[in-house]
Amino acid sequence: MRQIPMTVRLIVAACLVTSGAIQSASAQFVRPKPRKPAARTPKPAERKPPAKARQAKREQTPSSAHADSLESRIALQLALEKTGFSPGLIDGHIGPKTHVALAAFQAYHGIEPSGELDEKSRERLKLSSVDPMRNYTLTVADAARVGPCPTDWIERSQADRMPFKSLLEVAAFEGHCSHRLIAGLNPGIDVDALKVGQTIRIPNVLKSDRRPAIAELELDFENKHLRGLDSEGNVVALFHCSIARQRDDRPQGECRINAIAVNPQYTFRPESWPEVKGIDRALQIPPGPRNPVGMCWIDLSIDGYGIHGTPEPEMIGKTGSHGCIRLTNWDVLRLSEWVRPGMKVALIHGEHQVAAASSN
Repeated sequence: MRQIPMTVRLIVAACLVTSGAIQSASAQFVRPKPRKPAARTPKPAERKPPAKARQAKREQTPSSAHADSLESRIALQLALEKTGFSPGLIDGHIGPKTHVALAAFQAYHGIEPSGELDEKSRERLKLSSVDPMRNYTLTVADAARVGPCPTDWIERSQADRMPFKSLLEVAAFEGHCSHRLIAGLNPGIDVDALKVGQTIRIPNVLKSDRRPAIAELELDFENKHLRGLDSEGNVVALFHCSIARQRDDRPQGECRINAIAVNPQYTFRPESWPEVKGIDRALQIPPGPRNPVGMCWIDLSIDGYGIHGTPEPEMIGKTGSHGCIRLTNWDVLRLSEWVRPGMKVALIHGEHQVAAASSN
């Protein structure tokens, strides 16, 4: 396999968690151990009728009346995110990512994992108590989070930080949402020209009230899901991710978490970026939300690979990375609080487990 080293220097002691001595382990190329039927996240194609029939069904069900408004759809996505079953980007659109997150939530709670919102799911999510929107006033401190964002690698290495590009990006980060959603929530406001002192409406991100008992991670390349499993193999958390387009660029071999760093530096190596011409040396890219690996790096035991954030959350769920596993910045920051060095990471292609680290 062609290795794609993407080394991140974990240089900030306060942000670094290490696993101590790393014991050797042997790769075990086996099928995954059996899971309880309710634990496996159902594939949308297996549980959903065609789009037109699905829409008709929603229009006929009593619970659909609650999902008619944009705010109700945002409330569902926020509630799922709060419980650890992330829909990815909050956009008010109940698409495949939200259906998958809802199905995983339902399976965890012993509800038929249809991926459709029913009354049992509504009660478990406590949707009636969710206030989906809040006013957000842009401050001087927010403006300080914005700055120049060069695209040239050498210019990046000479910068002090990789900040947000605009106040719109700051607001989108605070609301875990898309730029398009903010524009839709604020008619009459030019969201591309926001100023300090302006008040806008954004999703009311809810603080998580649970800490999933994650015993290992499972990376599903086929569906682009990163799942947290408990000690019995039940899915207790789910995140959507982006992966490498080329199969050979994806990590293979035994895998576990080595270390965790928040706001990491990134080391640009020209051999990892053949499309970039005219640079013949390594470059250090400073931390920040637009750092190539985002706001957190979870280092894996396979050299050069990690789970990390991204400056482009709209791209989550797609292929196109250089090999690592990308999550939204807010999802990877939350995940970093739930995992630990030494934890196993199983690599899955469909129903086949590529490899998992030995527990020894």
